Amino acid sequence: MVAVTVNLSPLLELTDDAFYQLCRNNPEIQFERTATGELVIMSPVGGEGGKREADLIVDLGLWNRQANLGVVFSSSTCFKLPNGADRSPDAAWIKQARWDALTPAQQRKFPPIVPDFVIELRSETDDLGTLRAKMREYMDNGVVLGWLINPQDRQVEIYRQGHPVEVFDAPISLSGEDLLPGFVLDLNRIV
Repeated sequence: MVAVTVNLSPLLELTDDAFYQLCRNNPEIQFERTATGELVIMSPVGGEGGKREADLIVDLGLWNRQANLGVVFSSSTCFKLPNGADRSPDAAWIKQARWDALTPAQQRKFPPIVPDFVIELRSETDDLGTLRAKMREYMDNGVVLGWLINPQDRQVEIYRQGHPVEVFDAPISLSGEDLLPGFVLDLNRIV
């Protein structure tokens, strides 16, 4: 997806409530906000990218229904990270106890919580460097496990807390490891 970053400073500083209202007033546009307050406007993905993203979410959701260990989120969910950024991974998962610790008001708006697990799926127009920076931001904010799936290069980058990034060429599946016990993502439809 093509993203445009707009620096509103010093003309305008979007508060959390103002950013939330901007997103609510423009539901046809997907926004993110960087830690420095820049507004990121993202275009929708094409058919192939949307199909791949749906496959990821379905597989993660089906596993979660069986395991009943947490909550799954789509790319439409915007999370308020500890560094102040508002980000929307393509798929995310949060342990049930952490989600339940939020108030109902926090759960309704942009939850002020970093997911335990995220997936970013590179679309044909995504800049790989930008996605890698986003993955590092997730990890710096407390994500435990993250996958950057790059169908164009048939690669997957695995991000883990406290470990260097691992890059795999043309893997056939990915394991949720100890965090998502029993979750295995078949990559045949995705990569």
